Amino acid sequence: MNRRIVTRLSLAGIMSLSLYAPSISAHDNLDDVAIEKGAQEGELTNISMLEGNKNLENWYEAAAVQIKENDGIQNSTADVYAHKGFAYLGTHTAGGGNGGVRVFDLKDPSSPIEISKFADDIPGTWQEKVIVKTVNTPYFKGDLAVVSVQQLDRGNALSKGGFLLYDVNDPYNPKKLGFWELDKRVRGTHELYLTVQGNKPVVLTANPYADYYTHGEQKDFALVDVTNPANPQTIYEFDPRMLNEVPEDFNGYHWNSPDGKTRPVFNHSTMTDNTGKTAFLSFWDLGTIMLDISNPYDVEYLGRTDFAPDVQGAAHSSALAKGGTVLIETREVYHPTREGYERSYGYTRIFDIKDRTNPKLLSTFKTDLVDHVEDGVTFANTVHDPKVRGNTLYLSHYAGGVRAVDITDPSNPEQIGKYVPEQAFFWGVFIDQNYILASDMGQGLKVLLKNNSKNK
Repeated sequence: MNRRIVTRLSLAGIMSLSLYAPSISAHDNLDDVAIEKGAQEGELTNISMLEGNKNLENWYEAAAVQIKENDGIQNSTADVYAHKGFAYLGTHTAGGGNGGVRVFDLKDPSSPIEISKFADDIPGTWQEKVIVKTVNTPYFKGDLAVVSVQQLDRGNALSKGGFLLYDVNDPYNPKKLGFWELDKRVRGTHELYLTVQGNKPVVLTANPYADYYTHGEQKDFALVDVTNPANPQTIYEFDPRMLNEVPEDFNGYHWNSPDGKTRPVFNHSTMTDNTGKTAFLSFWDLGTIMLDISNPYDVEYLGRTDFAPDVQGAAHSSALAKGGTVLIETREVYHPTREGYERSYGYTRIFDIKDRTNPKLLSTFKTDLVDHVEDGVTFANTVHDPKVRGNTLYLSHYAGGVRAVDITDPSNPEQIGKYVPEQAFFWGVFIDQNYILASDMGQGLKVLLKNNSKNK
C-alpha cells in the first residue's frame, strides 16, 4: 500500500528511533580514513515524513521495495542509476557481498518489479556502482552497463577487483561482455563513470589506494577505452605528482600539505561534464581535481578545489549545475572531532568553475545534522552523494534521508525539502523522468513521485 506523507516544514510528531545499522565491514583503512563505511549503532531522532515547499511540496512516496534475497541471504543496497525506464541498484557488503546489480522495471513507478540480477560472478566481491549508457561502436551497439567490483578480502585467492561490462539491451537478460582487472593488491574500482566521446565510450575509474598499495605501479585514476567491451584498454592514468605542490617522493595516501598537516590523498569518485571533455576527480584532501580529457591520450591538468587549514578535506563526490559552470562538492567527514580541525560532520561546498583553472567558493550548505557532534564516530550525520536536476540539488544523507536544496542562487543555497522515512540509511539518489529514486541500504529501493503523476 502506498503511503502519502506530505507536510510543511512546521511538521510536528517526531519519533525517536534506534538507527538501523546495516551489516557493513570497514575495508581499506589507513589511519582512521576508511573508504567503505557503514552505520554505527546509536540513537537518532527520525521524522517519518516527506516534507517540503516550492517545487517539492507535491512529491510523495510511491514505492518502497526491498531487493530479493540471494540464496537465502539479504544483501544491502549501494548506489542507484536509471536508464530507459529501468532502475539499476548496486549492492554493498551485507551477507558476504556478491549481491550483484539488481534491475527493476519501472513501467509502473509505484510498483517496481525486480526482474534480473547480474555482475555477481566474481567470488568475494561487492558491486557498488553501476552506470548505463547507449553506445555505438564497431564492436557493440546499444545499452552498455559498467559495474565497479571490489574485493572484500584481498587474501581471497579467488577474488579480484576492477570493473565488469555488460550488454543490457534486454534488461531481463543481461549478458557479460568483459572485465577490466586491477592488480590483486588493490581492493578494486570503488566508483566509476561512463562517458562517450564521439563514438568512443570511455570509463573513468576511482581505484582508491592503488598508488599506495602498488608503489606507483598503478594509479588511483584511470581512463579506459571500452570501444570493444570484450577488450578494455587503459589509455591514461593520473599521478598526483603532476601537481606542483605534491612532492616527487609522494607515495600515495599521505600528503604533507602546505598547511603543515599530513592529509590523506586517494581518489574516491569520478565523473565528467555532459560533453565528456572535463573529468572531475574527488581526491579527498587534494580536493576535486579537474582534468581536460577532450583528448584522452593527451590529458591536461586544469585546477582543483582546496581547503582552509582547519577544514577536513574528504572530497567524496561531485555534481554539476548551471550548464557545468557550478561544481557541487560533497565531503564525507564522519570524524568531526579530529584535532586541529573544525568540529563538524561533512557538508556540501558550491564553487563557480567557469574558469576551471581557478575555482571560486561561492557557498557552503549544511543540513541540521552536521553540527550535532557526538562522542564517537557516526556516518549518520555526514552528507554522501549529490545529484542535480535544474535548480534543485538532491543529497543522500545516510540516516538524514534525502535532502532537496534550491540552488537557483548558488551563493545562497536553501533547503526546500527532505525525505526521511523510518530507519532511513540512504546511500544514493538519482533523478529520472518524473521521479526521484533513492537507495536505502537496509530497505531497498524508494521511489518518490509528483502528485500529478499517472500512478499515485
